[in-house]
Amino acid sequence: MKENRDRKPRIVCIGGGTGLSVILRGLKKLPIEITAIVTVADDGGSSGRLRNDLQMPPPGDIRNVLIALADTEPLLERVLQYRFTSGEGLAGHTLGNLMIAAMKEITGDFTHAVQEMSRVLAVRGRVLPASEQDVVLMAEMTDGSIIKGESQIPQTGKRIKRVFLNPPEPRPLEEAIRAIQEADAIVIGPGSLYTSILPNLLVKGMSETIYAANACRIFVCNVMTQPGETDHFTASDHIKAIYDHVEKPLFDVAIINNEVPPPAIQEKYAEKGQKMVLPDIDRIQEMGCRVIADNLLLYRSVVRHDAERISSHIERLIDERMQKRHSG
Repeated sequence: MKENRDRKPRIVCIGGGTGLSVILRGLKKLPIEITAIVTVADDGGSSGRLRNDLQMPPPGDIRNVLIALADTEPLLERVLQYRFTSGEGLAGHTLGNLMIAAMKEITGDFTHAVQEMSRVLAVRGRVLPASEQDVVLMAEMTDGSIIKGESQIPQTGKRIKRVFLNPPEPRPLEEAIRAIQEADAIVIGPGSLYTSILPNLLVKGMSETIYAANACRIFVCNVMTQPGETDHFTASDHIKAIYDHVEKPLFDVAIINNEVPPPAIQEKYAEKGQKMVLPDIDRIQEMGCRVIADNLLLYRSVVRHDAERISSHIERLIDERMQKRHSG
């Protein structure tokens, strides 16, 4: 079948939490088709309560991704992210989470609810849960103890040996698998390594489909370590942890930050036990992975990824891939 050269490139972004949202805000400005595949292992706060009360997948990470891809006014974004501070049973919930829960009750199906919310918010792309099954994230620590629950794992003060899902290998969403198979590029990260990124890759068939995909497979590394998850991790340690879990070399390219934050910023993060993720480029290249190292820092009240700069790197990688395909 002749490939349509005029179609927009297809990109799949996999993750959860704020890291994925930051990347999507940059990518949605590009002429590409975006599918975001989001973890459903969250069990804390408003998401955890709705998950328990309504027997539904946790909506928090989905909410953040929907808002990141939405064509919304700033005030509407503030409304959707608004967290109630009082009211019996209401305090702690965000309005966006409650809207997704209401849509799930109306449609009778979580994936359909997300699709309808996407339509209401004029989302630029698709947002899909990695699985519709009720999954719990578990962790085996290096001392042999087992910790249950995504929100509990970073709080133990112990080092993580591995994470796994209960039930093991939950069914993937077929649309998510198909999106990966049809992608021109697959972006994994940034985000919490063990509690946002790996839960997606442990869904049945997910890592195998990524490995087999005819796409540029890109890892975007965190800029700072995360207490209780990646203390003292270098950039290659992040990649090695993923490879150890999925038993496959998943990535073609790693995009990593090589800019050292100013001392005042470093001191602020050190108070929380966080340090810059060191860009050990040689070790990543020894793992067979091409490295793009650049200043990816954006200073707000906290250090964030520069979404536009990362997006330009991703766009260039997609262009390279498409040109190779057409010339081949």
